[in-house]
Amino acid sequence: MMNEVLSLRLALSPDVMTTVRLATGGVCSLLSLSYDDGEDCKVCVTESLLLLLRGGYAHARVVFADGDALSVLVEGEGEASAHAENDEDEIALALINALAQDVEMKKEGGTVAKVTFTFGKQA
Repeated sequence: MMNEVLSLRLALSPDVMTTVRLATGGVCSLLSLSYDDGEDCKVCVTESLLLLLRGGYAHARVVFADGDALSVLVEGEGEASAHAENDEDEIALALINALAQDVEMKKEGGTVAKVTFTFGKQA
């Protein structure tokens, strides 16, 4: 069973990325993830938000849930503008897939609309 630890709704702008990274680090620490997993999780959350921002979303929701592993949902809210994937998007997608487990992405009209992934907890 997953228990929601923290849920954030935010306006997507580069200015809020630092705040979201700090919140992500706090959740990872609270759930006793290793330092490396915490750093990787911060990268994945940031890259997911940047994908949404470049896709034209103005707002996003980030949800952290605890279960057998830390589960993270990053989802655009509202309407996205038309967007063709570029090199930055490909790099972001490759990073997320390399660092996280159970990565799932949902696209709407060629734009990434939702990213979910997990990080395992250390015993």
